[in-house]
Amino acid sequence: MAQTMNGQQIFRLMLGVAVTLGAAAFARAQSAPVRLTLDEAMARGLQTSHQLAELAARTDQWQAVVQMNDAADRPQVTAIAGYTRTNHVDEFGIQQPGQPPRIIYPDVPDNYRTRLDLQWPIYTGGRTDALLRAARAEAAASGEDLSTARADLRLEITRAFWAVVTSNEAVHVLEESLRRVEAHLTDVRNRLAVGLVPPNDVLSAEAHRSRQEGLLIDARMRRDSALADLARLVGLAADTAITLDVALTPAAAPAESPSALAEQARAERPERRAIAQRIAATGARREAAATGTKPQMSVVGGVDYANPNPRIFPRADEWQGSWDAGVTVAWSLWDGGRVKAQVAETAAAERAFRERLLDLDTRIEVDVRQRGLELESSLAAIRAAEDGVRSATEARRVVTDRFNAGVATSTDVLDAQTDLLTAELERTRALANSRLAEARLARALGR
Repeated sequence: MAQTMNGQQIFRLMLGVAVTLGAAAFARAQSAPVRLTLDEAMARGLQTSHQLAELAARTDQWQAVVQMNDAADRPQVTAIAGYTRTNHVDEFGIQQPGQPPRIIYPDVPDNYRTRLDLQWPIYTGGRTDALLRAARAEAAASGEDLSTARADLRLEITRAFWAVVTSNEAVHVLEESLRRVEAHLTDVRNRLAVGLVPPNDVLSAEAHRSRQEGLLIDARMRRDSALADLARLVGLAADTAITLDVALTPAAAPAESPSALAEQARAERPERRAIAQRIAATGARREAAATGTKPQMSVVGGVDYANPNPRIFPRADEWQGSWDAGVTVAWSLWDGGRVKAQVAETAAAERAFRERLLDLDTRIEVDVRQRGLELESSLAAIRAAEDGVRSATEARRVVTDRFNAGVATSTDVLDAQTDLLTAELERTRALANSRLAEARLARALGR
């Protein structure tokens, strides 16, 4: 009995160790940082986006509508079966001399019917073909909507990515600035101890350090918020540790002229192609609606096998077969204006899409020019920010040397530190803004 208990205890101990190790491994897997480049972030975002999945499903929906309209002019064969119970009736028959009565209408309360039915539209006035073209155009437009959403998502991921880069750099700059302020504060305190500076210099340095700490706290909050936004866009948990693999370098200026870029954008913007496809779709639906005034012709036929068969006289309580074939023609002579209203509705929708296309063309050229100017401005801002950093660095060095020589005040040093911090943050923002402007120009071009 004791050996059994010891075996159970050993088993429980091993199970507990296994569970603990598994939980620890799971925790490490959960807390393991994810390293992302911009391309990897875009690939993750495109793969996990629910909005893109919805638009892809709508594209599949329109592809199914295309198949449905494509099958509309094909023959349809239907199998029909039924049973009907009727009340009893008096049998009707004919009595001929010297012969038994001949029952013409027997009492058959149980009626069974089977039929193989054929319906084949052979002329619809062009309605089937027009609806098929409309469905194909809508399917193409839905595909362009998906491309538009992908382009928007890539731009959104790029914006979030560079926002994280900017906030990371801002945190790094502020941490470095805080270290310099701490070193200066230590120096000022040492000088106070030997009577070289008044007490207010220490207080000013401490106040400056407090402001730097407040800026650092705010920068870290902005960085965490930007990381959570990026994690959402790439399909990761909000608390996932993300490390970005990127070098903050200036963007490249476009080589083409604004006019050439605008022409390229008109050819490649997916939302413009979507509008063009919807113009074609509404035009095809207008043609389909206009066919309501034309005759419709179909081939019909079928084979019946019933008990009793109502097509065979006299009726008999037995299974009998029959068939039929024919052509039906339907022509609406008056519909109260329904077809005219449908044509007017689709024509108005077509005009609306054409006006939307013209409006988009005017906005595309302006958008491309604005994004190009934004990129040029960002590149110019980088050059100015780099000059500012060089000047602020040299100014801080000179002021520090003057302070060490006793000819500059602590306030001068703190002001120089603030100027350098501002210049470094401006350079960081300018570099990230150039990358974001580059991405916006690419989006405006439909890339």
